[in-house]
Amino acid sequence: MTAPEELAERIAAFAADCVGAEVRVENLRRMAGGASRELWSLDATWDGQRRELVLRRDPPGRVGDSSDRGLEAALLRAAGEAGVPVPHVHWSCDDPAVLDSAFFIMDRIEGETIPRRLLRDDAYADARGVMTGQLGSILARIHSLDPERPELAGLERLGSEQGGGSPRDEVRRIGEGVRLLALEPHPVLDLAERWLLERAPEASRRGVVHGDYRIGNVIFGPDGVRSILDWELAHLGDPVEDLGWLCTKTWRFGGAQPVGGIGTREALVEAYEKAGGDPVDPEALAWWEACANFKVALVWISQSRVYLDGRVASVELASLGRRTAEPEAELLRILEEAA
Repeated sequence: MTAPEELAERIAAFAADCVGAEVRVENLRRMAGGASRELWSLDATWDGQRRELVLRRDPPGRVGDSSDRGLEAALLRAAGEAGVPVPHVHWSCDDPAVLDSAFFIMDRIEGETIPRRLLRDDAYADARGVMTGQLGSILARIHSLDPERPELAGLERLGSEQGGGSPRDEVRRIGEGVRLLALEPHPVLDLAERWLLERAPEASRRGVVHGDYRIGNVIFGPDGVRSILDWELAHLGDPVEDLGWLCTKTWRFGGAQPVGGIGTREALVEAYEKAGGDPVDPEALAWWEACANFKVALVWISQSRVYLDGRVASVELASLGRRTAEPEAELLRILEEAA
């Protein structure tokens, strides 16, 4: 693994080539979070101006398509043009020889990301009152992005990998993942898969989907949302998927309300539609919320396998497999209520 001092020197050399001037990099440190991607905070100075930046890169040695970081950077730029609050991306690079893996470098946005502070701290009382509406209107802007833009062409491939935009295909993809990765039987997930397939709605339309739109991937302050983060799961699909994911119990972090623990589904949908989002069928939203719980179970199983297979020695990853019971319990509640 590259030492931080050497990594800082390599970042400075890369940035200098990009700006055509000497660049000084200071205060490089690994940031918390980023279970699947590394985040590094740094200060960079060139042309007499100091800039607060973040390096986002694949873990060195990661197997996968390195071009995904370039696509993520392009998507951030397109989202920013559409009025979505996102960090400005300065540079991206797919060549692993530069910093050991694909990466991009963006502005650092001041604010908080820890959900429990949003839900409990007095400093964010006003934010709790406005963020449901903000999240709905921002999501409408995301879904307005033109998937035909040439720089977003890679989303078509990711859409195919994520289920191809068909709700039934998404359920089948998740079920296949569970069967491939689970080391023990999960009868609740087998039952949920059959239930979801029987009730799958038709896709509302096919568009850009963030893929991980939730509290925890939002920078917020006392004024509410400041930036939307973690676009690595973006793909083409049914936009209602994002609304269902945001309402999933896992992402409420103990809060009482369905939207991130702080708001109602009705307020979310109202803000979304008012900002130009397509009309949302309540039954389709309920189905996507159930499907999201099914998907969360797969996420916990797959993340724990990264540890169990010896690929990453992470206590966080090791603990996630135990959380599979949480979405299973929520799925049983949903199925019982439907019955």
